[in-house]
Amino acid sequence: MNTFNLIKPWMIAAVLAVFVSACASTQEEVVEDGPPTGDQSQMDGGASGGDTGGGASTSGIGSGDDSGATAIAGGDMSAMERLEQTDGPLSNRTIYFEYDSAALTDESIAILETHGSFIAGNGEVSVRLEGHADERGSREYNIGLGDRRAQSVRRVLLFQGASTDQIDTVSYGEEQPVDPGHSEEAWARNRRVELVYTVN
Repeated sequence: MNTFNLIKPWMIAAVLAVFVSACASTQEEVVEDGPPTGDQSQMDGGASGGDTGGGASTSGIGSGDDSGATAIAGGDMSAMERLEQTDGPLSNRTIYFEYDSAALTDESIAILETHGSFIAGNGEVSVRLEGHADERGSREYNIGLGDRRAQSVRRVLLFQGASTDQIDTVSYGEEQPVDPGHSEEAWARNRRVELVYTVN
């Protein structure tokens, strides 16, 4: 009985030591929250028959490397000069979407992170997010879908530090197609959000 009473405090001390060391190592491994992923920013377009079709609607979207953010940070160029570059990291200003969806792909998020950092670092810059849908579905439904797409883009820009005063959203639904065709390829090009910049 005496031996058991002596072992018991040692066991408690050992368990406490393991617990304390585990807590210390956990604190060192804390990771900062990242931007929303495709799953986190998914907005279900609903089943009421908005734009349909779908395949490679992310064609034309750039890669997700960090070179764009680096290029934006350096140099003596004004915000307008950066926006006027045709091959710079800000030159891609169209975000494409899948069938009846407002979910962003990883590639789209990488593009928007670059734009969000640029907007956050330039208070004189504002952007209008123009949401679009293809011609299928009712006019009202497509207006709502275009708005959900614009809001998905807005959330990522705000997460990167852009101010709410710098961002406006509008939905044109199916009213302003970039491709007037009636094929899967045309519809994929019309499911989009365009970033339209203004420098004050």
